[in-house]
Amino acid sequence: MEQRYLGNSGLKISSLILGNWLTHGNQIEDKTAEKCIKTALENGIYTFDTADVYANGAAEKVLGKALKDEDRRDLVIMTKVYWPVHIFGPNDCGLSRKHIMEAAEASLRRLRTDYIDVYQAHRFDYETPLEETMLAFSDLVRSGKVLYIGVSEWYPDQIRAAAGLAREMRVPLISNQAEYSMLWRTVEDGVIDACEENGMAHLCFSPLTQGVLTGKYRPGVAPKQKTRAASKTAGQFIRDRWMRDDLLQAVQGLRTIAEKAGCKLNELALAWLLSRRNVAGIIFGASKPSQVEENLKALDVRLDEDVFGAIDAVLGDFIVRHQPEDRPKSPTSRPTM
Repeated sequence: MEQRYLGNSGLKISSLILGNWLTHGNQIEDKTAEKCIKTALENGIYTFDTADVYANGAAEKVLGKALKDEDRRDLVIMTKVYWPVHIFGPNDCGLSRKHIMEAAEASLRRLRTDYIDVYQAHRFDYETPLEETMLAFSDLVRSGKVLYIGVSEWYPDQIRAAAGLAREMRVPLISNQAEYSMLWRTVEDGVIDACEENGMAHLCFSPLTQGVLTGKYRPGVAPKQKTRAASKTAGQFIRDRWMRDDLLQAVQGLRTIAEKAGCKLNELALAWLLSRRNVAGIIFGASKPSQVEENLKALDVRLDEDVFGAIDAVLGDFIVRHQPEDRPKSPTSRPTM
C-alpha cells in the first residue's frame, strides 16, 4: 500500500481510504460492511473516513465495531461534524462551539476510540464566527481528543482564513476533503492553490463520480436494480446530473484509453486522481469486499503523459471545472426542521 503525508504534517495515510458514506448502516448489512473493512485492512488500507451524519450515526458505529479489536496505533480514523444527526434542536447543527464539542463526544462513543486522528468541518458555517469554530477545534486538539483538523468543501478564501487562525492558535490544519474526479474538477479552480499555500492536502471523495466512471451505466439503458443510480432516494442526484446519454457515451469512450493503459475504467479513474497535484488520499466506498480488491489494482497503474490529454479530449465539455451556482459548496444557512 502506498503511503502519503497528509499535508505539511508528519501524519502518513494510506493513499486509498475506505469511506462509508451511503453504505455502512444504510445500503448494506453490518456483517458485509465489516467484511469490507477487514478486506481493506488485509490489503494495507489503514485509513478510514466517516461522518456523524452518515446513516444518522450508524456508519460510525459500524466502523467502530469493526475496528474495536485492531491496534489503534496502526489506524487513522477520520470523521466530520456539521450536519444534524437524528431529529435536531436549534444547536444540533453547524460549527458552533456547543455543537462541535457535543458532536465530538458522540463520535468518540460511536467509534469506540479515545481520539480522532483527523476531525473535519463537514461544511462551512456562515452563521458562526470562524474564530469560534477554530477555537473549539484547537481546544479539542489540546485535550488530546483530536490530533489534526481538516475542512471539507470550503472555498479558497475560507481555507485561507481558517489557516491563518490555525497558525495563530498553533493547531495543525492539514486537509481539505472535496469531491474530485475526472468529471468533477472544481477544486482546480483556486482551491488547490489555497491548500498548497497553507500546507494542506486533498482527500478526494466520489472519485468514480457515483459509479459513472466505472462505465456500468450505459446510454439508453436504465440503471440495473440495486445500483446507486436506481435508488429512489440516493440515486436522484445521480440521475439529475450525470445520467445523460451523451455524457454516458463519452464515458464509454474512455474504455479504449483504459485498454491501452492495461487497466479497467475504475482503475484508470483512480490512477488519474492519484497523479493529480496536491492529492494525498482517495476515499472510495464498497458494498462488497471484491470492490475493495478491484480498486486496489489502481495502485499498479502507470499513466503516460499523453493519457491525460486523451482523457480530456474524450470527456470534453462534460468536465465540470467551476463550482455551479446551483450547487454551492456549503449551505448559506444551517438546515432547519
